[in-house]
Amino acid sequence: MVKNLREDNGIPVPLKGGVADALLYRATMMLTIGGTAYAMYQLAVASFPKK
Repeated sequence: MVKNLREDNGIPVPLKGGVADALLYRATMMLTIGGTAYAMYQLAVASFPKK
């Protein structure tokens, strides 16, 4: 496993663990981007108070 992480084969280190790592990475990125977008949306809604 350690040898696999040291190989320079163009694969980023977080994805060298296989399919499970790729799925966790994608899920994390989706949640991060989704959460950021939702926070920005809520800030935009809060910046225009209802009359």
